[in-house]
Amino acid sequence: MSELSRVTDVKKQTDNRFLNMYDLSVTYRNGGHGSYFAASRSETIEGLTAVNHELRPAGVMLFGLLGDRVVLEKQFRYPLDAYVYELPAGLIEKGESLTDAAKREAFEETGLHFEPLSSGAFSRPFYMSPGMTDEACATIFGRFSGEPTSIHEEPDEDIHVVLADREECRRILKEELVSITCAYQLMHFVGADDPFAFLSQDPEEKRQK
Repeated sequence: MSELSRVTDVKKQTDNRFLNMYDLSVTYRNGGHGSYFAASRSETIEGLTAVNHELRPAGVMLFGLLGDRVVLEKQFRYPLDAYVYELPAGLIEKGESLTDAAKREAFEETGLHFEPLSSGAFSRPFYMSPGMTDEACATIFGRFSGEPTSIHEEPDEDIHVVLADREECRRILKEELVSITCAYQLMHFVGADDPFAFLSQDPEEKRQK
């Protein structure tokens, strides 16, 4: 552990393939000590962000249009025991680039072909829910083509591809169960004439000017 780290020890509590629980021994800002429980995609203690302090994306999300409609998934999620609207997404396989992962996940989950747009710093990874997990995800922006189908999904997946115009997105936000990452993108989509216009305003390029 780093000398400046407030995490002084870690104990792995589960041994699962996709998600594990860890017990972190922590030091509070007032000098007190306690435990903090966190979930992680990492299968090892060494892979935890709290240990290596590295920002690594575990997965990719796709925000893209097919024509003038946004491509969504209405997916059954076991933790909710219900269907929820989400963006197409998935875990990055070993050795895979962000764009390759995005293209693969697009085809597997929607049957569509995905062409990423240049997005610079907007596609760097961000943390999903840092009070619970160290999982980080990168959003890849682009355009879809083809005919949607769910025939390529895994047996444990239940995904319905939804092509939503702005009016339907407003209804979804008002009435349906929606993941927060999807909801924020839909809020942007319904209010923007060109939902990709911001990609030409890369904050990394602005900082270097």
